[in-house]
Amino acid sequence: MSLSRADRQLAVLLRGCALLAAALVLLILLFLLKESWPVLQHIALIRFVTDASWHPVEGLYKLTPMLSATCYSTLGAVLLATPLGIASALFSRYYAPSLLAGCYRRLIELLAGIPSVVCGFWGLTTLAPLIGHLHPPGVSLLTGILVLTLMILPTVALTADSALAAVPAAYLRGAAALGLSRWGLISGITLPAARSGITAGVMLAAGRAIGETMAMLMVAGNVVQQPHSLFDSVRTLTANIALEMAYATGDHRAALFVSGLALMFTVLLLVGTAELISRKRRYV
Repeated sequence: MSLSRADRQLAVLLRGCALLAAALVLLILLFLLKESWPVLQHIALIRFVTDASWHPVEGLYKLTPMLSATCYSTLGAVLLATPLGIASALFSRYYAPSLLAGCYRRLIELLAGIPSVVCGFWGLTTLAPLIGHLHPPGVSLLTGILVLTLMILPTVALTADSALAAVPAAYLRGAAALGLSRWGLISGITLPAARSGITAGVMLAAGRAIGETMAMLMVAGNVVQQPHSLFDSVRTLTANIALEMAYATGDHRAALFVSGLALMFTVLLLVGTAELISRKRRYV
């Protein structure tokens, strides 16, 4: 079927937008490499793993405690927010009355618009003291996970709701014709059909959790150490960059850009893993 002139123009425009997005990612990577190069010229990458600690003034550049804190906080938040977000979407789409469902979605959208500094301030003044009564000091990996869960929950819930809404009506009519129960419809038809959209929403939420700075700066404790329990104070890579970039110079500044590179590659690894899982499920 031949395309009209408008269709061809739209295709060219979309290809141009896709190339622009790819070029922006490439430029960001090149910028990070350029700014990191001064320290990478005379410090081996393995030292960012094997050094005794993070003390740039003394020439020590260990990033693994902060990378571990970033990964643990993101993983914990995603594990908590994913089932809650999907359950929220299922409730508003299949169980709640239409009036209640509309109000519920508006509340979730309002929650998504709360600035991260407000979530961090709430975590610091309310959540951290509660956890501190259970196990001092209160500002800890657990507090960071719970605050991140609150922040990414709306993303998971809203994208899951959109994915469920996009399930073709023919699927629902076919399920009704077969006499499936409501849960049979959800588990056998809508969730598998909406899987790619839900996965994309979870990955988007994980990307936000990895890049979150201000809230983690306020509630995680800002101690550079390898976390051994949920109650340990930690510092994430983003918080480290925000804290030290203002006064960093020379190799110290370049090492902070290496932190940015580590974050970038972590996100790329996350996206690549999600794509691999999606492809495997597609052919199962």
